[in-house]
Amino acid sequence: MDNKSMKGWLYLLPAILFLGVFMVYPLIDVFVYSFEEGYNSASQTFFGIGKYNYSYVLHDTYFLQAVKNTFILVIITVPLSTGIALLISLGLNHIKPLKELFQTVYFLPYVTNTLAVGLVFMIFFKKTAYSDGMINLLIHAFGGNSVDFIDGPYWAKMFVLCFYTIWIVMPFKILILTSALASVSKVYYNAAKVDGTRPFRIFYKITLPMISPMIFYLVITGFIGAFKAYSDAVALFGTDLNAAGMNTMVGYIYDMLYGNSGGYPSYASAAAIILFAIVLTITVINLMISSKRSVK
Repeated sequence: MDNKSMKGWLYLLPAILFLGVFMVYPLIDVFVYSFEEGYNSASQTFFGIGKYNYSYVLHDTYFLQAVKNTFILVIITVPLSTGIALLISLGLNHIKPLKELFQTVYFLPYVTNTLAVGLVFMIFFKKTAYSDGMINLLIHAFGGNSVDFIDGPYWAKMFVLCFYTIWIVMPFKILILTSALASVSKVYYNAAKVDGTRPFRIFYKITLPMISPMIFYLVITGFIGAFKAYSDAVALFGTDLNAAGMNTMVGYIYDMLYGNSGGYPSYASAAAIILFAIVLTITVINLMISSKRSVK
């Protein structure tokens, strides 16, 4: 090994040690826990090794409900938030006066505390003994019937959760896409205008391909972030998410460790490995699709 390679490895050594201690070792530890049946956290003993923890988790109605909620959240929020962010970014890119001000306004929700935003959303949507909430007042104004979005039907609660999630993640996506649009060379647009190319074709043939790496980045990170959702649901529906029917996979793992049904690290580990496998699979699929598009 030459001196340059040695120097490179020395620069990487702190990061490698950090990742090994705080990411690789815990992952291996969780994988081992997931196969230890009847693990007792107090005595740190177990009575066998097998697949029972996975079987229990996969047949647990609370876990299945959490998986359903998480997948609905992912499927709805990731495409919608990315598409809306792209439209807003295109609009900001064509605004010359006060462009920086609008960018700052759109970014404000990202730097606001998640629980604080959740509390505001709950006030807007929750029905109380004194008020039906601002959203229901708007529904009444258009002749509709009031809906209890926080303690009511499942579809209403899922709507609020998806709406809230999109609101929280969109500022970051707008920032990334606005920067990506600004980096596209004006030479391409000028050449297209000389040829008389229509605006939609310019967007489809020039803008979209040029910013596609950023879009795929946002989609991949969006999938990962949506699968890790937990604080969003807590901010809206409280800590007892199982009773509300709005738990997520991360929430289920937390409940198995520390919640009302806590004290079962083996079940929590099995659920964590299942979540890791799902996120890894989806990420690999997205990366493969992205690489194929790049080759084309």
